[in-house]
Amino acid sequence: MGQASPDFGAGRRIALVSVATGCALAAVKIVVGWMAGSTSVVADGFESAGDVVASSIVLFGLVMASMPPDENHPYGHGRLEMVTGLVVGLILAAAGVAISANALRHAINPTGVPAAYAIWPLVGSIAAKTALSTAKFRTGRRIGSAALVADAWNDAVDILSGAVALTAVGLTVWLPDTFLAADKYGGFAVGIIVIFTGLRVVRETSLQLMDTMPDPKLTNRIREVAKGVPGVEGVEKCFARKTGLQYHVDLHLEVDPAISVRESHDIATRVRMHLRERLDFIADVLVHVEPAPSRAARPPRRE
Repeated sequence: MGQASPDFGAGRRIALVSVATGCALAAVKIVVGWMAGSTSVVADGFESAGDVVASSIVLFGLVMASMPPDENHPYGHGRLEMVTGLVVGLILAAAGVAISANALRHAINPTGVPAAYAIWPLVGSIAAKTALSTAKFRTGRRIGSAALVADAWNDAVDILSGAVALTAVGLTVWLPDTFLAADKYGGFAVGIIVIFTGLRVVRETSLQLMDTMPDPKLTNRIREVAKGVPGVEGVEKCFARKTGLQYHVDLHLEVDPAISVRESHDIATRVRMHLRERLDFIADVLVHVEPAPSRAARPPRRE
């Protein structure tokens, strides 16, 4: 069985659909919100415009990450995909600050009641973003794309922000005497949601860029597969760092100290090939061979 390749094409297709959808939603919400006099709808429209920028960056990152390794980039170009995820998070946080500040400025002296038709772009946006977010989460987790998952969270925020804006507009339209400023504060709430989501994305992608070890379940899986290769007596160390959509693994194997260097090398090669064939999240493995400690030196097993 050959090594499975990351499905960059699926990620690119979803990113392209996201850019096209985001352009349409942003234009409709900004125009309709302005015509209807709704701060919440306009704020949600500018948030959608930020989505277009974010999805475009994700698309660029996925295209660049699919480039093969070269002399100057022996680990490939996958880290650029993580950087794009980080940039998406920063854009989200900055957009949230701008949206909240603008909405709060209008909330001080609220005037006018938005037209009732302002709700329809929000309803359409919630439906479209629900479909996009579901597809991005599923594909991003399947291919291991930090940027696509970050963009999925971005769409999830759109759903929440759209619901907040819809509630705020509805309160102002149907109960203007009591909730005249609700539309403005709804725009402020949308901005706060966007800020926290952006910071969450920044944190997750930063941890990956800092070579934070993956979930212990993943490294335990690597150990189990390596131990299944004949000649391997144990795995002393197992390190993994994400370089785009896959992991590069550093493995310290324990083998019989009495065998030859060539035999040890052959075992290491079999482990490397076996891991790459069995685990599609592994890009490559660097194997270091060490003599297994004698049975007398090993600590007693705990039953």
